[in-house]
Amino acid sequence: MANPGFFQRQANARRNTTLLIALFLLAVAIISLAVCLVGYLVTRSETTSLSFMDWLISSHGLMTAGAVVCLIVLGSLVRWIDLAGGGERVARMVGARLIDPSTQDADERKLRNIVEEMSIASGVSVPQLYVMDRETGINAFVAGYSPSEAVMVVTHGALTQLNRDELQGVVGHEFSHILNGDMRINVRLIAVLAGILMIGQIGSFLLHSASPSSYSSRRNKEQGAAVILGLALVVIGYVGLFFGRLIQSAVSRQRELLADASSVQFTRNPEGIASALYKIGFQGGLLKSTSHASDMNHMCFGESTAMKFSRLLASHPPIAARINAIQPGLLARLQSRQRDTRPAAQIRGGQTAPMAAAGFSGTGVPAPEQELPPITYTPADRLSRSVGQVTERSEVYAKNLLERLPATFLDLLYTRSGAVQLCYALLTDQLDAAAQEQVLSLLEDHPLLAPQPALIAKLTPTLKALGAASRFPSLELAMPALRKLDPEERRQLIEYAQRLVKADGRVSLFEFAMISFLQRHLGVNAGAAVTTKYRSYQVVQTPLHRLFSLMARAGSSSAEGAGQLYREALAGFANPADLKPLADRVTIAELRDALVQLNSLSPLLKPAIIDACGDCVSHDGQVTVTEYEMLRLVADQLDCPMPPIAVDS
Repeated sequence: MANPGFFQRQANARRNTTLLIALFLLAVAIISLAVCLVGYLVTRSETTSLSFMDWLISSHGLMTAGAVVCLIVLGSLVRWIDLAGGGERVARMVGARLIDPSTQDADERKLRNIVEEMSIASGVSVPQLYVMDRETGINAFVAGYSPSEAVMVVTHGALTQLNRDELQGVVGHEFSHILNGDMRINVRLIAVLAGILMIGQIGSFLLHSASPSSYSSRRNKEQGAAVILGLALVVIGYVGLFFGRLIQSAVSRQRELLADASSVQFTRNPEGIASALYKIGFQGGLLKSTSHASDMNHMCFGESTAMKFSRLLASHPPIAARINAIQPGLLARLQSRQRDTRPAAQIRGGQTAPMAAAGFSGTGVPAPEQELPPITYTPADRLSRSVGQVTERSEVYAKNLLERLPATFLDLLYTRSGAVQLCYALLTDQLDAAAQEQVLSLLEDHPLLAPQPALIAKLTPTLKALGAASRFPSLELAMPALRKLDPEERRQLIEYAQRLVKADGRVSLFEFAMISFLQRHLGVNAGAAVTTKYRSYQVVQTPLHRLFSLMARAGSSSAEGAGQLYREALAGFANPADLKPLADRVTIAELRDALVQLNSLSPLLKPAIIDACGDCVSHDGQVTVTEYEMLRLVADQLDCPMPPIAVDS
């Protein structure tokens, strides 16, 4: 299927939120009417001949409907608040175990390596990794409200039964959900389903509470009424369950096909994800160790719970259909290979049958080890098209970078202490030993956040050897450890970093970019969804003027050239007669405010801004380290994950 661009997918995700709200309101209305009908039949007597519609608008009907709506909303609200912890809360809810970044388990290290490659290649922070140790089926999901606090959960079966190519296909599928903005609606859908299912749960409670405990006639009558009411509510609960599954299916099915296509695009190996799906067709991916399997169905790589009417209510298309959508004829080839080693078996989309672990080997060819050439931009190769994508060049870059990072360097990034010291090293690695010691002395003693010169000395040589282009990838590798800091430690780390930046009385572009990155991903509002406020460039003319003034001056060494670049960049956003002159100076505070306002634009309006910035810094056909850091800053602050690109020193 066609794979829309990052910005279109972001817009689609926002529209899915509107669809979710509409379906939720419809389900609430139908469930309320069903309960009211039961209430009408129970309270109707020979002396009361009101029609159902008249009863519905009476005080009894309005009170019944209001109580039902309140119960549903309350059920959703309670779960919504419970899931305020984001992805980590969802992982704990299903009993998943956090994988130690420094794990020595071979399967867990394989997963971590794949995820790190994908993170660097796509320009997003490395998600926290969890494993469901008691799940033997093959499944996985990602959860969270934003890429900066995403978690990825895989089953033990996925770790042990999938080879590297297959696991890479699954990881690519899940990264698509991270990049497409699917995670937020997935978590919210759990809360929505909790409210819709509330009535059925109340009915089940009434049935269980009506067990015989007294033999008085009055007690028996009360129990009989409770049983009848409970049965009625349970039946209505199945109506809610039907609508819940219908909502899951409506929101999830097309996104799963898109995520499959994105995985193939990311890995360039269709047989990897197809073989993983094929194994699920036999081994199954049902979650059996958690009571939340039904709640999680729309989030998982494959169906997590068995259900009737799967063709109508399943959150995922049939497995055979998914494989054929990846590449026509691929299912037949996989079946042929299976018959070569085992008796022929018929795969059935969405259903499971036992299958012993088979040694299928993917055919992905490792990318050649080479340095990336300097990037050039042409009108047909817009920078915005790389946003939210994993390209062959960015994947080669990620693999080469990880291979060049010493094991001791990586091991330090996997610890909280080492990740903190990396922040200090990034801000002081250009200073000589004496100046570095003097600057670090500005930071007070702290059990965790105090500078540790010995650790910084181990990190600095690698940072200098790999060059400035490795700064942000290294910081992204350290994000899982930095996210383990408690809120007060995060706040103090940002304060310490700001103190180091201000030590010399000036702020470099990289220093500003790094502080902005830390505030964006570790600050008080980290992970909060950004509301779309602006749907036109006309209301953000001042932020655009400041941003393009800065970009134009960075992209040209002459005032005349900068003016020309500025006019060309802003021409697509304002009438020529309304153009403000090129700003002589843009302060850090002005740039910060400009980026905050521009991030509130509709996703479909952002690619033109990214492209205009790219045109400014690449007018000579190449991108310097400083120019790349500017692009990286703008992309990060606009929630546009940008893959690494080669830069000129």
